[in-house]
Amino acid sequence: MYLTDLTQEIYTAVTVNKSRSSLTVLGIVIGIASVIVMVAIGQGAQTAIQQNIQAIGSNLLIVRPGSQQGPGSPVQGAQGSAQSLTTADVTHLKKIPAVEAVAVEAQARSRQVTAAGKNTNTSVTGVTSEYPTVRNVKLAEGSFLTETHERSLAKVAVLGPDVVTELFDGVSSIGKKVRIGSVDFTVIGVTAARGGTGFGSSDDVIYIPVSTAQQFLIGNKYLSNINVQIRTGEDMTAAAENVKAALLEAHGIAPDETADFSILNQADIVATASSVTSTFTTLLGAVAGISLVVGGIGIMNMMLTSVTERTREIGLRKAIGARGREIRLQFLAEAIVLTFFGGFFGIFWGFVIASVMNRYGIAAEISTNSIILAFLVSAAIGIVFGYYPASRAARLNPIEALRYE
Repeated sequence: MYLTDLTQEIYTAVTVNKSRSSLTVLGIVIGIASVIVMVAIGQGAQTAIQQNIQAIGSNLLIVRPGSQQGPGSPVQGAQGSAQSLTTADVTHLKKIPAVEAVAVEAQARSRQVTAAGKNTNTSVTGVTSEYPTVRNVKLAEGSFLTETHERSLAKVAVLGPDVVTELFDGVSSIGKKVRIGSVDFTVIGVTAARGGTGFGSSDDVIYIPVSTAQQFLIGNKYLSNINVQIRTGEDMTAAAENVKAALLEAHGIAPDETADFSILNQADIVATASSVTSTFTTLLGAVAGISLVVGGIGIMNMMLTSVTERTREIGLRKAIGARGREIRLQFLAEAIVLTFFGGFFGIFWGFVIASVMNRYGIAAEISTNSIILAFLVSAAIGIVFGYYPASRAARLNPIEALRYE
């Protein structure tokens, strides 16, 4: 059979009943579009989570007070309430060659803040001047805290944009007063919006000097976190071991004893989040793949019906010399063409749906791999679900086929 004859046969078979062909293709369109959209949602979520984690800083180690608990470990103190880190530890950490910068945090937790007759509850954090560099905080206006502010116990504050919106209706707050608890602070800066980071909103916060926070709000000299930025190119695992060794020595704890702090490696957090979201993406793709199987069954059902309706035609062609493999090729090609068109329109609608989702704030990221996968799957469906009807047509006895009513 020549290619032109085969093309003409396929065109006639597909267009002779347009409604049935369209409904058959619709199943593949829905299946392919579902796979593309589900995978795009998973990849979009993975990218958003990674960006949010990277937004808190780069090459970061976060040292937290309290021992790291593992399965079967005795309880030695709740994370966050333990008191084992002080500003004196910073001096030891800065001596490590791999350390680029160190920034501390002293959480005063949620406090009632009032200004201009309005009030709000927000997180108040005592930090040092290195904090913007280490935690990737940008300023929208004004200036950040300095070492002078820290040494002099200055009552100055840098507001997050959400706090400015709550207390000052978004109008510039530089130079104005805010009362945190019973202490008045002068606003010297406002941070740029960063959005959620997966660890609470970074915009609903007030930064004040760490010494001021410890003296007037917290009432002790302990820290909530120490953020250690490692130089680019350094081995983060080795750097974490050096940080651990330095703190163990500073705290007078032998290496074989339980440390009174724990270290979170940002690279490990990113890897864990990526692993979880990859599993999530695979699960979504697998669920959407079920609709592809249903669409494939629709293709097979339509082809079996077509073979039955064209039994006499098949018998006549065989009677005048057509071979079985030519009959098989014709019906298999019809199935592949139907799934090809289904895959094409499925990819088109997948793009459209993903674009609409992005426009309404739902992260959906279409990759080249997902498009290639969609094409391969649609071709595979055409072959797998079209082979049985094609083989059935090829095996028909020409005499019995001609007698078929």
